[in-house]
Amino acid sequence: MLLTTSNKFGKILISSDAVKIMAAHTALECYGVVDLVSRRFSDNFSRAFSKSELGKGVNVQIIDNLVYVEVSAVLKVGVNIEAVKKSLMDAVKFSLETFTGMSVKRVHVDVVGIRV
Repeated sequence: MLLTTSNKFGKILISSDAVKIMAAHTALECYGVVDLVSRRFSDNFSRAFSKSELGKGVNVQIIDNLVYVEVSAVLKVGVNIEAVKKSLMDAVKFSLETFTGMSVKRVHVDVVGIRV
């Protein structure tokens, strides 16, 4: 699916894969996030036969040019989970709105596990 926007320079199309990769990079840079993991078996199965792990753990839906993002993260032991979730949501939303120029309606963070 493509995200479509236009400005004074013309029409811009951004693939959902590019949005996923940007969200995953931003999430991994947040303090307290150790890893991102996929919640669907089909993603894990396809990853077994592919070397590309870009965008893993991020699900992006584009509905009426609004972006909905779901991030499945493993957090570091000893961090304040709610604070890290809030920071992660804010960082991903800001990054995607800056990158795409579109409105991010919702960023949902699932904490899948805790790791040392």
